[in-house]
Amino acid sequence: MEITPEIYNRLEQLNEKYAALGQDLLSYLDGLLYADTTKYWDYIALDTLLSLQKPKTQIPDEEIFIMYHQITELYFKLSIHEFKQLGQKSDLTAKFFIDRVTRINRYFEALIKSFEIMINGMEREQFLQFRMSLLPASGFQSAQYRFIEILSTDFINLVHKDKRAQFSVASPIPAMYEHIYWKEGATEVGTGKKTLTLIQFEERYQDEFIALGEQSVQTNLWQVYLRLSTEEQQNPAVINALKQNDVNVNINWPLAHYKSAVQYLNKSESADIAATGGTNWQKYLPPRFQKRIFYPAIWSVNEVEEWGKAWVEEVLSA
Repeated sequence: MEITPEIYNRLEQLNEKYAALGQDLLSYLDGLLYADTTKYWDYIALDTLLSLQKPKTQIPDEEIFIMYHQITELYFKLSIHEFKQLGQKSDLTAKFFIDRVTRINRYFEALIKSFEIMINGMEREQFLQFRMSLLPASGFQSAQYRFIEILSTDFINLVHKDKRAQFSVASPIPAMYEHIYWKEGATEVGTGKKTLTLIQFEERYQDEFIALGEQSVQTNLWQVYLRLSTEEQQNPAVINALKQNDVNVNINWPLAHYKSAVQYLNKSESADIAATGGTNWQKYLPPRFQKRIFYPAIWSVNEVEEWGKAWVEEVLSA
């Protein structure tokens, strides 16, 4: 085979690369010579992926339930990957900002659309049977969703709306975490005690949530936005990308869950059925109760006041 100038040039580049690392290029070429070719199923660990569904019952639709939630967590991981790129970008431009936030928006829009699988893709009777084997687990315990919230905004915007006035943006993260909004969703209504779902969740992830909050003080998406020039901050495409992110994560996604809960847990003969983890889904899911807004400065007073209201009314009237 002829050693073309292009091949020779690549070998020179490789030699420089490995020499800088104190490595012998010839050894790496030997490794390449004897290495097996990459196969699709090995590269994506397909056999492992397809073996990760472990139903707790023999009810067929439980496997749909498991796979859907696993797919959801992978989309969350994709979103977190984009948030981290934004936070670490030193030479930030409006184009990079728009491109990466748009990626996150696409991931959430795919998730929101896919929730039809949960709403219409399982038999209600089967769901109500296998769900009891999941106690006290709950989708409430998705740590990656909490990571996304923390990576999106200043931590104060995650504090329960009734406690927010007690803090400032500069308040210590551990103090604000004690009043994070989602704890109320897993607190027993009658006694005010934490449910087992919340106790186990915090035992596993509380330290990670606080640590990420402290690490993200200057790198959450809102702070990344503020690093743009004044002109770039006023770019309609930048603002629209942020608004869509806020709507996707804080209105459309939780309300897709709400619609599913109405489908499966509402309208029983006597009363609403409790969620598996004891979460107060009627109060926790609707955005109009939480007023959880990542970027309040870009919304009007009226938009904040009406946050999520129309969507909930549409679901309830369906």
